[in-house]
Amino acid sequence: MPQYRYGFNAAILDKTKRAEEISSPKIILCGNSNLVFGIDSAEMEEKLGMPVVNMGLHAGLGNAFLDRIAPYYVKEGDLVIYCHTEYADDDRILNEQLAWITLENHFSLWKFLRPKDIPGMIKAYPTYLKGCIDLWLAGEGNQKTGEAYSREYFNSYGDNVFPRREQQMEFQEGQIQVPVINDLCVDRMNRIEAQIREKGGTMLVAAYPVVDCAYTPPREEYDAFWNRLKEALSCEVISEINDYRLDETCFFDSAYHLNDRGVSLRTRQLISDIQNWRRGKGKAEEDFYESENNVEG
Repeated sequence: MPQYRYGFNAAILDKTKRAEEISSPKIILCGNSNLVFGIDSAEMEEKLGMPVVNMGLHAGLGNAFLDRIAPYYVKEGDLVIYCHTEYADDDRILNEQLAWITLENHFSLWKFLRPKDIPGMIKAYPTYLKGCIDLWLAGEGNQKTGEAYSREYFNSYGDNVFPRREQQMEFQEGQIQVPVINDLCVDRMNRIEAQIREKGGTMLVAAYPVVDCAYTPPREEYDAFWNRLKEALSCEVISEINDYRLDETCFFDSAYHLNDRGVSLRTRQLISDIQNWRRGKGKAEEDFYESENNVEG
């Protein structure tokens, strides 16, 4: 350990370092790879006058892991925006081996684990260790690969910037589904909202990109899901889910990863939602965080 220093999830090292170093109020984006492959953080920073940290990571870790990262880095005045693609889970790490690949021997990150996570992590350790030994013996560990799914293609904000100009997959019937909601996920998010509020931050929820194609469920089903979510969460939901329906040509290699055009459209919609939320709070945009002098990092 470590043997995955340039892997996809090793980008967490850069993301958490950026979050720690920014002293002024910032925006922290939380969720899975729909954020990694779906946001232009530099544009957000420019338009909103706040530094941005994209904390998005692999969905295989599960919401229960991803949800806990941001609260450790919240300071007074921060906006923490969650953009999940699902709202139902069993409040456990989805893939403990992937969690080991993410955390490795970076002990400062082990704080993301809870006591209830330890048995599963212990069980997964031999498989992870064997992978490390195999990579070490072959001299293939900690290597830059030049592939899209690697730390090399993350910029300083935490966005993946591998060129993604064209759609690379065809969507099929049954592939795109309206998310479900369960109490375990919602209750955890509400507890996290209280933690963020106690630290002087504000937690918000925004929508994820939805494929708009022949196989997408009706708008009414998405509206019903989104209204249930608004009622269940203690934080404000600043977007409307159907505003994030993007034509299938805006996607790259999955139902949640956008190509360059899709990133631009989704980013502009999120900026608009944040600006509208600010206005709703009675804060003129130029007064919210006074100037670009607040932008650091």
